[in-house]
Amino acid sequence: MKVLDLQCSHHHVFEGWFASEDDFTSQLARGLVACPLCADVSIVKKLSAPRLNLGSQRNEPETSRQDVLAVAAGPPDLSLQAAWLAMAQRVLANTDDVGDQFAEEARKIHYGEAKERGIRGKATTEETESLLEEGIAVVPIALPDALKGRLQ
Repeated sequence: MKVLDLQCSHHHVFEGWFASEDDFTSQLARGLVACPLCADVSIVKKLSAPRLNLGSQRNEPETSRQDVLAVAAGPPDLSLQAAWLAMAQRVLANTDDVGDQFAEEARKIHYGEAKERGIRGKATTEETESLLEEGIAVVPIALPDALKGRLQ
């Protein structure tokens, strides 16, 4: 198993695990490698020391590889990325996906016609503005599709 350090065009740094270099190249060419933060498929492989995951654990001291990447890659704040990912995963775990019915369902909850619960879904800009004008608290958050399914 090859573990590669990858970066999208928005400078989000993440890790990818592949069976081989050819496997990575093939998946990249088919648009199957996407940033877990923004779903961007414009991915480059970062310069990194080779690291193979052979399944055995060794008691080696933890290196500060992320610190080196931050210096080499410029300003990306990896702790901010991690916090955003954790928040996005928490939103997904604690809300019901109501899809395109978001505005309608938000109104039902607000006016007591449906059980109060956390929901997420899709709404147009006009629907969002209308909800806010009615006093219904909504927060637009872009959640990448990659987080909604299983990450490989």
